[in-house]
Amino acid sequence: MEGRYKIFVPRDFSSISLGADEVADAIKEEAERRGISLELVRNGSRGIYWLEPLVEVQTQEGRVGFRNVSLHDVPSLLDSLIGNNNKNHPLYIGPVDELEYLKRQVRLTFERVGLIDPLSIDEYIKYKGFLALKKALDMKPEDIINEIKRSGLRGRGGAGFPTGIKWETVLKTPSEEKYIVCNADEGDSGTFSDRMIMECDPFLLIEAMTIAGLAVGARRGYIYLRSEYPLAKEVLQEAINIACDRGYLGDDIMGSGKSFEIELYVGAGAYVCGEETALLESLEGKRGIVRPRPPVPAVSGLWGKPTIVNNVVTLATVPWIIREGGENYASYGTDRSKGTLPVQLSGNVKRGGLVEIPFGTTLRELIYDFGGGTYSGRPVKAVQVGGPLGAYLPESMLDIPIDYEAFQKVGGILGHGGIVVFDDTVDLWYMMRFAMEFCARESCGKCTPCRIGSQRGVEVIDKLMKDGTNGKLLTLLEDLMDVMMHTSLCGLGGMAPYPVLSILRNFSEDLGIKKELNIIS
Repeated sequence: MEGRYKIFVPRDFSSISLGADEVADAIKEEAERRGISLELVRNGSRGIYWLEPLVEVQTQEGRVGFRNVSLHDVPSLLDSLIGNNNKNHPLYIGPVDELEYLKRQVRLTFERVGLIDPLSIDEYIKYKGFLALKKALDMKPEDIINEIKRSGLRGRGGAGFPTGIKWETVLKTPSEEKYIVCNADEGDSGTFSDRMIMECDPFLLIEAMTIAGLAVGARRGYIYLRSEYPLAKEVLQEAINIACDRGYLGDDIMGSGKSFEIELYVGAGAYVCGEETALLESLEGKRGIVRPRPPVPAVSGLWGKPTIVNNVVTLATVPWIIREGGENYASYGTDRSKGTLPVQLSGNVKRGGLVEIPFGTTLRELIYDFGGGTYSGRPVKAVQVGGPLGAYLPESMLDIPIDYEAFQKVGGILGHGGIVVFDDTVDLWYMMRFAMEFCARESCGKCTPCRIGSQRGVEVIDKLMKDGTNGKLLTLLEDLMDVMMHTSLCGLGGMAPYPVLSILRNFSEDLGIKKELNIIS
């Protein structure tokens, strides 16, 4: 039942960890105690995590916000609401849409996130939900794929492979059965955009996977979800059930006579299962180890059938493209990196959160204009982009644009768009060692360069930490990184050298290394 007042309290994992559930319960209890009629909506987070729990109130000015609300703030918040005195509350921040942090963003993929109740399919429809699916139902598979190709959309989870080409390969590969697999095993440190989509806008992922099914002739899809996301599991499963009940999934999608089903599968916590072939092995009920390629999954994937494997954000971008047109999407970004990227700011930064920006925005803009610089107030020393296997870049390289090719030129990767900031107190020897230790711990063991190379890497770095000027050991480490980079079966072993080499390349003086390095690329 609608009340006189409408209050929004986010319900995503990060907000809940900061006390959002307790605040929501306290608002409800306090309103009942006072006899206040209100409607409490558990919306998704807007990704402004430095303000969470961010409570919003619907007013004639729009939705206004109150920052970092705690249990103790609830009585005074309701006092200001009843007295129409919001602006004088110490936590009042004004209309949320007018915050510079949001105004400067270009939210396409995240256009609904934080605005709606994630499990209200009616609100999803109200905010242009399922318009793309309705359009796709009347399109030929080739036309859907051509729209994706025109958009320039590239994979948002790894090497940035063109999405349209991957889909076209699946479409053209003859098979009675084909599959859509959503890689929701978001395991990179400092990343949370996939989780936000699943927890805050789950019908978007359902719509996207269904469109992908229509594009290649697949009737079944799987979401491979990391085990550490219990709330996403709960929200996704309920959303799938609702979509089935309302005719947006199943045997007769929107009365079209076309069918598509989605099954949710929870992984067992292995980082390597974020690699698409290890993921497929796990999905088939086997041990999650990497498959040799070729064949690629688009030709022989799940149970040997042609399979689309895309991560959550890649798929979630598809409905906007189909609805608004590939050329409109391609009008954002740079020459070869089209559209927008949801960047995740974390680490030693004042204003951590989700920032969706067009490609071409610089790291400096993200860290200072959005992030506000370091939380400690000390100078930025290093920035790691692309997860635990991403390169470390010095402050002098912060003017590099967010662009696949620009990062490739400096030996880096964009990966999933995670940016972790470090100030000048960071121990770079430790971070170098962590990269190797992480690879050793998470290796599936399939190939020798990764399985053994990462262990030897840890040992060599341990010795170097005692004597950073040892030329023979440095040469040995460089040779070992060369072998791992060029002979490992998958990206885990092949990219583990990136953080090591980037630290050696960019921070040799800080490491006390006097030897001239011959860094490979």
